Amino acid sequence: MNPELVLDVLTGLFLVSGAAFVAIGGIGLIRLPDFFSRTHGGGITDTMGAGLVLIGLMFQSGISLVTIKLAIILFFLLVTSPTSCHALSKAALAEGLVPEVIEKSPRDEDDEGRNAPPEDPPSTQ
Repeated sequence: MNPELVLDVLTGLFLVSGAAFVAIGGIGLIRLPDFFSRTHGGGITDTMGAGLVLIGLMFQSGISLVTIKLAIILFFLLVTSPTSCHALSKAALAEGLVPEVIEKSPRDEDDEGRNAPPEDPPSTQ
């Protein structure tokens, strides 16, 4: 098997999967209900999406100075992204932003441990 073909296939796999994580994180930023959930979507975009794209680029660049620079960027990205998400969430909590929490009671599960269907909301009339 041709080694260049293997590198091209690996590069493609990492780039496509990284792009998928970026798209999923972007959808999460739009669809998730509150600030704290959205920081999770942003964290996925930064760590997994950009990380996989950088790994794909490292496969394509071979052993060179570019690969070392990409590895340094990947390292700082993996360190700073979760830290910034944590700092943003902690600052939001300190300023009084309350996360949306759905508490489940034992009554919400049926006898087999599955979630029971939600009750109808109370009428406002």
